[in-house]
Amino acid sequence: MSFLRLHDVSVEFPIYQPSSRSLKKLLLASSTRGNLGRDSNDRINVQALSRVSFDVVDGDRFALIGLNGAGKTTLLKVLAGVYEPTNGRFTSSGRVSALLDMNLGFNFDATGRENIILHGMYMSIHPREMRERAAEVAEFTELGDYLDMPVRTYSAGMRIRLAFAVSTCTPPDILIMDEWLAAGDAHFLEKAQRRVESFVHTSSILVLASHSLELVQQWCNRGILLHQGRTVMIGPVGEVIAGYRRLVETGVPPDFSLEAADS
Repeated sequence: MSFLRLHDVSVEFPIYQPSSRSLKKLLLASSTRGNLGRDSNDRINVQALSRVSFDVVDGDRFALIGLNGAGKTTLLKVLAGVYEPTNGRFTSSGRVSALLDMNLGFNFDATGRENIILHGMYMSIHPREMRERAAEVAEFTELGDYLDMPVRTYSAGMRIRLAFAVSTCTPPDILIMDEWLAAGDAHFLEKAQRRVESFVHTSSILVLASHSLELVQQWCNRGILLHQGRTVMIGPVGEVIAGYRRLVETGVPPDFSLEAADS
């Protein structure tokens, strides 16, 4: 059974050797933003996530909602195994496909065909399995002879095509997405959207971070509202969206009660 489980997960990023002017700005910002502090070595830290806890289980379509800088992308990268928590515990079960930074796992000096294998290895797919899938991946990209050229010669849209084709070459148990899809021209975008939609329907778990409330209302059943790296609400997606709208209108996050959170 697939699941994602976080217990008191925090993520901090130390800021090394800031200039005196930058340090003053950071310290001033900390009084308003609430996510800066010092560690035991007297370094300035950005607290990207602070004691976040929730479970996502089979059948969940889970939305991450919040203002810019709320911690959504950091949380996605924890769920995808890119970041390890500074504190707390994260456990998971199931094959993950993460559509986050499309440049991750690429060797820009290698060809597109070589990167099909390399990117698959980055996704923990054995090279033998990727070689079996390489022809289908190559066909899906529609890159033709460009696949035999170094990826550094590709446009941004061509890299997205290649990365998307590899990242979606096998149906995942858990699909993790940052925003929806922007994969180049209209023809390819339509084809890519059809594939993502089929994955959403067949995957055990979807985790989607998006500023589009209509999108998360359409695809998700549960959600979490983050503010300055902290949990504000967890619950049915309609209630979380309502909480987000109150936050946008008033600038004040709703009170979070553990008793109101999903068990």
